[in-house]
Amino acid sequence: MPTTVPATLRTLAVFEIFAREQRDLSNAEIARLIGLPESSTSDLLHTLHEAGYLLRTVRSRRFYPTRRLLDVARQSAERDPIATFAADAIAALSERTGETAICGRPDRMRVQVVAIQEGSHPLRYMLRAGERLAMHASALGKALLALMPPEEMRRAIRARPLRQLGPAAITDPGRLEASIEEVRARGWAWVADEAGEGVAAIAIAGLVGGEPLAISLAGPTTRLEASRETYRAALEEVRPLLFGRPAPAT
Repeated sequence: MPTTVPATLRTLAVFEIFAREQRDLSNAEIARLIGLPESSTSDLLHTLHEAGYLLRTVRSRRFYPTRRLLDVARQSAERDPIATFAADAIAALSERTGETAICGRPDRMRVQVVAIQEGSHPLRYMLRAGERLAMHASALGKALLALMPPEEMRRAIRARPLRQLGPAAITDPGRLEASIEEVRARGWAWVADEAGEGVAAIAIAGLVGGEPLAISLAGPTTRLEASRETYRAALEEVRPLLFGRPAPAT
């Protein structure tokens, strides 16, 4: 099993402290804030300074980050990291089930599709990356709503009228809130004929780097209803790979 590298965590802690403090800091201040001896902190800061990630003032010998880390992050983010991260998972899900697999993130009261892998069945659900789905009528959206604290979830649901997109769509805020609490309790979301007649989906959600993300399998209602438990098991297999394992109860 891979092990955690303390030096890496200390390096990240340095940049998190600068982001929080929003000012230049001395070696002694940083040592105190990250809980390291000043000698060890000095070596770490010297390394980051030599690598071009920190500036050091001439007279006061205080440190502050350069733009280098920001530039590296911007270059990496030019290709959506979440889409890259999710691509393997949804490809594996689609290959295993034959259904269309989708990854989405919240966008107000909608879900932005960030990655999609079409299924192999002749009759399959079709969508394009970048499209937006109604949060209240999609499995992706319901799974994401269940991630929110209850009060935030209720505010989101009641922010605007809920449209009747499919024959089974829930448009009453109270009923929708109750259904989201059920999703929260069982850990997965299911919709059938809510976004449109004849379409069903099953989804799970979690945090990736602190960002809410959901993945789902979608297809014809009759086929998904017949295979719901099999598809739920497939999603549960990838859950720890995507979102990590939940912390043990205390």
